[in-house]
Amino acid sequence: MARASRESRVTRPAARRRPARVATERPANRRRSAGEAPYHHGDLHDALLAAAEQVLERDGLPGLTLRAVAREAGVSHAAPTHHFGDLSGLLSELAAIGFRRFNAAMIAAGNSETLPLMKALARAKAYVAYAQAQPGMYGLMFRTERLDMMRPSLHEAATASFEGLATAVSLSRNEKMTGEALETLSLDQAAAIARAWSLVHGFTMLLLDGRLKDILHRLPEGTGVDQLLDAMLRSTVPRPPGM
Repeated sequence: MARASRESRVTRPAARRRPARVATERPANRRRSAGEAPYHHGDLHDALLAAAEQVLERDGLPGLTLRAVAREAGVSHAAPTHHFGDLSGLLSELAAIGFRRFNAAMIAAGNSETLPLMKALARAKAYVAYAQAQPGMYGLMFRTERLDMMRPSLHEAATASFEGLATAVSLSRNEKMTGEALETLSLDQAAAIARAWSLVHGFTMLLLDGRLKDILHRLPEGTGVDQLLDAMLRSTVPRPPGM
């Protein structure tokens, strides 16, 4: 009996240690799951925006939801809300990225030319080219009802876009509208800016919607979108009297 008692005392601690080892495995697993949350070395904010852009270009604006973005990034459904507040916040930050790229493309195109008219033409072509390359992002940028235009990042980027347009139009008119001069426009100046924007934006939307296919099909051989846009823009430039 004494031997049996001693053996039972020896085996009991061993039996108690088994669940202890199992218990240490569970926290380790939980730590690994939690460790996945700081996506891309902790830069979850930018990772979510990158995921949102992928969803947008693949599934369109109707498919761009907080859950879809979280799923694309491989994080919890709560992560986008934590970083952007709501869907409008996420869309606004994404649109701000689009405007910054959009502006950079037009600035680079304008800087490739020297004459004011050629600068304006180059910027307009860059405008259309950007929309063709990123139709989802371009569409989002002009869906004002889905965006918070007072969000600082978006407001700044969209304002810079307008100022770039106004400056390009003023240069083609041999004027200089920058800084404070843009705060108060004459009716003629405002009409010139609105006319240029309407022409290029309207052309872009018709192109993206496939509504220009019939016209493009009827063009002379060797001409296409660029030549059509160029001819349209040149037709709006005032000509000297007698020409």
